[in-house]
Amino acid sequence: MREVAQRVFAKEFEDSNLSYKKGDEKYSPNYVLTPTGAECNRLFIVGTLTEKEDIGVEVEYWRGRIVDPTGVFQIYAGQYQPDAMRSLTEIEPPTFVAVAGKVSVFTLEEGDVRTSIRPEFVVEVDEDVRDRWVLETANMTLERLRALNEKSTESAKMALEHYDTDVVYYAKIVRDALLTLRHEKREITKEAREIAEEWWDEEDVEELEIEEKKEEKKDKREKGEEETGLDLWEDFTEDYFDV
Repeated sequence: MREVAQRVFAKEFEDSNLSYKKGDEKYSPNYVLTPTGAECNRLFIVGTLTEKEDIGVEVEYWRGRIVDPTGVFQIYAGQYQPDAMRSLTEIEPPTFVAVAGKVSVFTLEEGDVRTSIRPEFVVEVDEDVRDRWVLETANMTLERLRALNEKSTESAKMALEHYDTDVVYYAKIVRDALLTLRHEKREITKEAREIAEEWWDEEDVEELEIEEKKEEKKDKREKGEEETGLDLWEDFTEDYFDV
């Protein structure tokens, strides 16, 4: 059974440097713990593929640069990621893409840590899908920030001990990511908005909309009303990507 693909913003993933195994067996899964307490074996990201390059010497080995509203993800695909490598050869930047893959942490000789993703797939998507990913990642990040504040999960406690996480700093990163979207697309959950109110300025909170409940979206479908790309997000990720 595959690990759940977590959603984190690029800046948070870039700040991550704690990796560990769960279990003593040879093939026990590796995890990267992020500053807000996300335990990541796999990631699901959506952003703009801005650059790609074949950096292989004797065989193809592709590097891609994917940008979200907060920073940059680096992905690397070679012979052991054939589907992703094929996609990188075909997709021309700049293009919105969705990626799922295993996380990787590499420590340089001088001690600096670099994070990257080994993609299982790279698929071209549209702006609605990218926007929905930003919203979903914002919701999940805010929920993790609440857990940090309350020290309510083991991963939150681990993150606080290792990173001494500045909760307000990451709350502002979430705010800045949401404010890159058009106003009508800033539909975070009611629970996430309540969390945001603890750290954001009042005028920033007023810029947010409350996400429609799934029941309301079902009613919209039954009435024959037009669905947007955002309405179809759950079906898109669950049926197409299985993440």
